[in-house]
Amino acid sequence: MANTKSSKKRIRQSRHHAAANRVQRSAVRSAVRKVRGAPSADEAKAALLQAERLLDRAARKRLIHPNAAARQKSRLRKLVKH
Repeated sequence: MANTKSSKKRIRQSRHHAAANRVQRSAVRSAVRKVRGAPSADEAKAALLQAERLLDRAARKRLIHPNAAARQKSRLRKLVKH
């Protein structure tokens, strides 16, 4: 258990940041699913733009590794292209 004032504050911050990160990661996953499950090519292209934006933001904030974001974007682009 945390004893010092600073360690108690760090626990509070960690909980807050973990909750915010969970929301962001969930949004990224939902956007990727939306691209993969799009019924038409036009909807897939629109969803792809949103997913790429979220993936870039997640990589910039280090929620996911930048290479993982690049890999997902590449695979989604390839999927939408065909």
